[in-house]
Amino acid sequence: MALRLVQVNFKAGDDSALGRFWAEALSWGISSEGPGVSNLEPLGFNWPDPAAVCIDLVTVPDPETVAYRAHLDLNSSSTADQAELVARLVQLGATAVDVGQGEVPWTVLADPEGNLFCVLEPRELYQAAGPIAAVVVDCADPRAMARFWGEAMDWTLHELSDDLARFRSSAGVGPYLEFIRRPEPLQGVGRVHLDLLPYAGDDQAVEVARLKALGASAADVGQGEVPWTVLADPEGNEFCVLSPR
Repeated sequence: MALRLVQVNFKAGDDSALGRFWAEALSWGISSEGPGVSNLEPLGFNWPDPAAVCIDLVTVPDPETVAYRAHLDLNSSSTADQAELVARLVQLGATAVDVGQGEVPWTVLADPEGNLFCVLEPRELYQAAGPIAAVVVDCADPRAMARFWGEAMDWTLHELSDDLARFRSSAGVGPYLEFIRRPEPLQGVGRVHLDLLPYAGDDQAVEVARLKALGASAADVGQGEVPWTVLADPEGNEFCVLSPR
């Protein structure tokens, strides 16, 4: 039994408009599985594949104004590429944001609906990761998150310290998943969360029970009757367990 991270889910005021921004930002394709949902993935991609973590955007009636627990770090191949990417993103509708980062080599931006993300300076670690270098989740205790998520998923732990837990697909491809220590307490419901998928033939209910035994808890974010299960990890970060496909 195992789960894999297959997509990042954004709550949106307008999934189509926000989807167009992110599709242009990543040079990905955009489609829709139904009203109020936009799906983003690389062109020619055969989902699910560990080579990419895709993006789903779902329109909700009133997207919360909340503390952001998860965000994307975008890749760059050179200093010039970083500058060109930032300029292109701003032209698409992103805005520069000061979150107290001070003098740092990366650039903090917000998408047209205010979701924070970073454009990283070139780093050798991420050069083969694709346009998304890492999915980053703020947390109070990376070591505790490593224990939970290391059991929850079949991804490989690459680095662990008091400040960082870094995972990557067991296939050694695609972006990283990073839990980074943030001193202040986390509050509120996140607008960006992770979606996990069981392997074909595995039982969703069994996986949910296993996660609860590891320390996850049921979460109600107003989802109603849906085929996925919403949980929260031991620090309260919401995530979904999808139906096997």
